[in-house]
Amino acid sequence: MQAVCVFCGASPGRDPAHAALAAATGAAIGRRGLRMVYGGGRAGLMGVVADAALAAGAEVYGVIPQALQQRELQHTGITRLSVVPDMHTRKAQMNEWSDGFIVLPGGIGTLEEAVEIQSWSQLGFHRKGMVYLDEDGFWDPFFALTQRMVEGGFLRAPHRAIAVRAHDPDAAIDALLAWTPCTESRWPA
Repeated sequence: MQAVCVFCGASPGRDPAHAALAAATGAAIGRRGLRMVYGGGRAGLMGVVADAALAAGAEVYGVIPQALQQRELQHTGITRLSVVPDMHTRKAQMNEWSDGFIVLPGGIGTLEEAVEIQSWSQLGFHRKGMVYLDEDGFWDPFFALTQRMVEGGFLRAPHRAIAVRAHDPDAAIDALLAWTPCTESRWPA
């Protein structure tokens, strides 16, 4: 693994612990000698994680849609910034540049990016690990929902297990390093 994509909020959120987690994640990525890929902004948790990764010596690659350059305040101090035409291209570029994914707290955009990448894994479009990182149970409702999907017959348990959880950044990176792809097909035999 050489590059980790981080999905997180373009807002700092209300809980300062989330910004501290973002900073610790960026620092861990740099300390472990990995490159970080993210949404390219300098606002909110995105800016915190990027600045911490840069400070820890990591290369940081950002991918930002043209329409969000001003709203998300593109980060001008990162190693590489790719300006793309739309969100679909953003996710495809982030996937192409990454070997695994860490999901920090965030809003609908963060959730949407993470769920689409998780869906791509379920469909066999990539074979990369995904870790939802929280220290405070932020992602508990999401994992409860995916369990409900399993119980309702809409999601197979092995596909739910594509995404794992960690409570600190080093554990998240370790989980990505140890992650093994799901071998069960999405489609019935």
